[in-house]
Amino acid sequence: MPPDERQPLLEVRGITVRFGGITALDGVSFSVQPGAIAGLIGPNGAGKTTLFNCLSRLYTYSEGSILFEGSPLHAHAPHRIAALGIGRTFQNLALFRTMSVRDNVMLGGHCRSSGGFLANALRLPHVRREEHRLADQAHLLMDMLELREVAQRPVSDLPFGTAKRVEFARALMSQPKLLLLDEPAGGLNHEEVDGLRRLLRRIQAELKLTILLVEHHMNLVMRVSDQVIALDFGRKIADGTPAAVQAHPDVVRAYLGVEA
Repeated sequence: MPPDERQPLLEVRGITVRFGGITALDGVSFSVQPGAIAGLIGPNGAGKTTLFNCLSRLYTYSEGSILFEGSPLHAHAPHRIAALGIGRTFQNLALFRTMSVRDNVMLGGHCRSSGGFLANALRLPHVRREEHRLADQAHLLMDMLELREVAQRPVSDLPFGTAKRVEFARALMSQPKLLLLDEPAGGLNHEEVDGLRRLLRRIQAELKLTILLVEHHMNLVMRVSDQVIALDFGRKIADGTPAAVQAHPDVVRAYLGVEA
């Protein structure tokens, strides 16, 4: 589904991040339209994860601004980012390994729950209704990601590829408008990567999501993305359609060390 021409869902404007004397991001700017899948690529050390950490409010940028639905992201506390509509997975799985698949997925809906400590302790009626709603949503997502058969198993018992889908489901439980995927194909075999490509397109269409993914698997990025942004040494070197970026001389040079 191609991006539309409405106001960008995400706008990154001149973002600069410095760690001591190191400039991790240097004036990076791009925008992502609602409903698009955008791929963020670049060699190791290009600044991709640093940018993701800025979008998650884990890092503070030195210069520039990030707008989400036209609103400055820095106006929101880091713990409010999920409730704002930004979900994320991590390159290294961040799951509770001794907990069941179902419980891990359910935790993703916490930012959307309205019950406070006292209400939960007293098991008030609206708390029970909220739990039923979250359980129904978790079951739908586990069906979509083919996790129902392992719903009661601890995450520690699962193959890596299945555990990746659990983290994916947990991120979707927060009902994000923008989903940030950090190396979703990392550690997957060829068949699993192709399944991931189909899954990304399916959830984009069915859940009306905008997706930004950091990924080294170029075949996946080029086949699934509507837009590709390339970074190198903290700077944006290309931004456009997959075909245009793949053929861009600076991208060829960054990856192969040769002229196009």
